[in-house]
Amino acid sequence: MLKVSFENKDMDNNEAIAIIINDQLKIDSETLLIDQKHHGLISKTIKDKRIFKPEYGYSKILTTTNKDGEVRYLILIALGSEDHVSEVRIEEIGGEIHLLATSCKASSVGIRIPNKVGHLKQEKIAALLGGGALLASYRFDKYQTMKSNEEKFITEDFDIIVDDHEHALKLFEEQKSLALGVFFARDCINEVPNILYPESYAERILEKLEPLGIDVDVLGESQMRSLGMGALLGVGQGSSNESKLVVMKYNGLDDDSDPICFVGKGVTFDTGGISLKPAAGMGDMKYDMGGSASVVGVIKALALRNAKVNVVGIVGLVENMPGGNAQRPGDVVRTMSGQTVEVLNTDAEGRLVLCDCVTYLQQNFKPACIVDIATLTGAISISLGSTYAGCYANDDELAHKLIAASLKTNEKLWRMPLHPDYNDMLKSTVADIANIGSEKGLAGSSTAAHFIGRFINTGVKWAHLDIAGVAYDKKGTNPICPKGAVGFGVRLLNQFVKDNYESK
Repeated sequence: MLKVSFENKDMDNNEAIAIIINDQLKIDSETLLIDQKHHGLISKTIKDKRIFKPEYGYSKILTTTNKDGEVRYLILIALGSEDHVSEVRIEEIGGEIHLLATSCKASSVGIRIPNKVGHLKQEKIAALLGGGALLASYRFDKYQTMKSNEEKFITEDFDIIVDDHEHALKLFEEQKSLALGVFFARDCINEVPNILYPESYAERILEKLEPLGIDVDVLGESQMRSLGMGALLGVGQGSSNESKLVVMKYNGLDDDSDPICFVGKGVTFDTGGISLKPAAGMGDMKYDMGGSASVVGVIKALALRNAKVNVVGIVGLVENMPGGNAQRPGDVVRTMSGQTVEVLNTDAEGRLVLCDCVTYLQQNFKPACIVDIATLTGAISISLGSTYAGCYANDDELAHKLIAASLKTNEKLWRMPLHPDYNDMLKSTVADIANIGSEKGLAGSSTAAHFIGRFINTGVKWAHLDIAGVAYDKKGTNPICPKGAVGFGVRLLNQFVKDNYESK
């Protein structure tokens, strides 16, 4: 893992030095000293509008030498206007610096930061830069055995020069806890499906979370059958891998206050079942447990940073396969709530998992609120692309809290409509409810949300986050997230808890 340090030392030993430049193109006295050591290279570059633009995120790498004639790199990165500075922007600059240093094959990079940027003080800036760099350093390459060391090269030391390094380190510890939660989520999502299936996934959760003081209970199929979880079990009945329900209880408070409750869809591989998906791109369906990864990731992050809050997380883990015992289109299953469901499409399986999860949650806990998160529908991607996740909520205040948190973390949510018309589209002629809407191709994400909403008790505050379009990044343009699993939702849910429920 990337080594992030906060010190007050000479940066000459670093193979790369990063300088943050605002839109005013003014350099402070410390940067001026660096500039003088390198014959005015920094000042000459930033004054030339042809080669340096002071727009946020713009960067330039300059090659130079130190006093001993060894090659060194100066990384100039533009902050833009300090009026528009935000914590996320500083994190992204930290991530970009790490990526640029890695591209130079610099084993270490030193950063000298201003005393203040906008409303942020030096120690906070340092912690955010370190957190962004840590997130950017993530790699999942354990199966790439033929890669050379050069191909696997990554900058290992990130040295941030700050006056009060003890305070900066303290602030960074929270950033590190959050990054480790994100890494856990990314690792689970990126893992290959013959290695990560319901049983092994449950074992991984136990292994990683129990040592942190989190109470983890794993329910097998016999237990779920006795509880009447016919919807969840129906999804997994075509697989030889046993379905699991994992319940995680984090008690950061000594009292018995009502917990914040998170529910995640954990379909470790989704073929679509008998309603088989097209072969092209089916390998991506290992990511269909992204919602569950968000839940286990945020639980880990909260525990690592000793958050003063009580939280319960539940993930339903199944594998949707077209075996000889697989669920058929037209089957009727009885849910834990007692409601019956006509399964018209076995590829609309995530809602069947979630409905039993939320019922179990409400029967065993008294939720302050419930937020479920799932890679639920392709329809949300058609609506929002890969920019926003969809947010459905039966409570305006809860929706506002989630959207406010999403703007802070840049894991953006867009509120989507709940309406009785969508509920009416779920009518069945043989059961209480159908698992897909009656009008093909219309309002697929909204009808899915309404399906889950049918299992939320009256008076319970509930939100549903459809992250199908944002859980996996194929572009790799986000400086704090390499291509692949994003871990979307870990930072968002952590911020949501921190801003609204955590005891200070």
